[in-house]
Amino acid sequence: MTDSPHADASAYPRPARIAAAAAFGLQGFLLAAILTQLPQYQDRFGFDDTVIVVAVVTVSLVAGAGSVLAEHLARRFSSKSALRFGLATIAVAGGALGFSPNTAAFFACLSVYGAGLGMVDAAANMQAVSIQHAYGRFILSSFHAVWSVGAIAGALFVAATSALDVGVAAAQLTAALVVAVGLALCGPRLLVRTEPNRTTPPTAGGAIVPLRALLALGSAMALFYAIDFSVGNWSALYLRNVLFADAGTAALALAAYQCAALASRLSGDFWVAKYGEIAVVRAGSAIGIAGMTIVALAQSPAIAIAGFLVVGLGVPVVAPLCFSAAGRLAPTGQVDDVVARINLFNYVGTLVGGAIVGGVAAATSLRIGFVVPLLFAVALLLLAPAFAPDRDRDRRSEWAPERE
Repeated sequence: MTDSPHADASAYPRPARIAAAAAFGLQGFLLAAILTQLPQYQDRFGFDDTVIVVAVVTVSLVAGAGSVLAEHLARRFSSKSALRFGLATIAVAGGALGFSPNTAAFFACLSVYGAGLGMVDAAANMQAVSIQHAYGRFILSSFHAVWSVGAIAGALFVAATSALDVGVAAAQLTAALVVAVGLALCGPRLLVRTEPNRTTPPTAGGAIVPLRALLALGSAMALFYAIDFSVGNWSALYLRNVLFADAGTAALALAAYQCAALASRLSGDFWVAKYGEIAVVRAGSAIGIAGMTIVALAQSPAIAIAGFLVVGLGVPVVAPLCFSAAGRLAPTGQVDDVVARINLFNYVGTLVGGAIVGGVAAATSLRIGFVVPLLFAVALLLLAPAFAPDRDRDRRSEWAPERE
């Protein structure tokens, strides 16, 4: 996989780290800008709540296909090429989304955007894992923290444009232009692999990743995203319909969770360096259990918001740890493939989180529905040994700069 036969990752890891972090932030920014505009699209096209759920599920399903495409692009060219193509795709589709004249065009643009989203998800984490290898220490949480910053910025951007009565089309186009400009600035500085192209599948010969370990990490990834999606999708409805909060107060639940997630990810690298991955996963899961218990038992909006904040302080650090552990499992030359496959569990989690919590809530109540992510957090705690840092201690020599 090569973009330049002479580039050396070890010569400039910091610019590559900044560029990859920017890609995380750009993705988070545009995703938040699109998701927070869904009520406006609902008004424009007369969608009911079921169609909105279908729209979100569509993005998740197509993003899974985008992640697979990123794996093939990275194998044939490089993760840098896959990431640049993914960012270009979400910029074009995200900009076009605001000009959709009808429901069919809206879903077509949303599907193309979903494919690009999956490519960026996978390729950005490929870059992050390779950069982490170059640094020789855990730094992956910082990349995901930048994603959280981007998501917060995207939500604030939509709030500002709505307050200024900027139309949906103009707002979406502006957000897409931000991504396009960011791509032009950070794209050339992404990490470049110098090893020869590998066009054969990774399992055709040589070492393979232990399936049991990969499935355990993938399950942890799916559980986190199921919790994350449950909070994102149902927290405001829980406060409004069960605890009778007004719309402004209900929105604070997700805001509290996202701000706490940012704090969790900003400090994640420090905690991993100090206590190790298993301890951090156990602590994060235990904090998540405590937070979801508060949410499920809350009798007032303020208590529920506090519970969502506690959840955000714990579980969001799990995702970068999954990618990091998967990257260590990967044999030489197969890091991109393994990261792309672990990323697929992201979308499994979002589908599970939406379907199970929504189904339980429909059959009983949202209060009972939030017992489901509580159980997911318990399962995360049980999966902590899958992150086993000690098993890789004899492979530290492989944490030399990966030439990408």
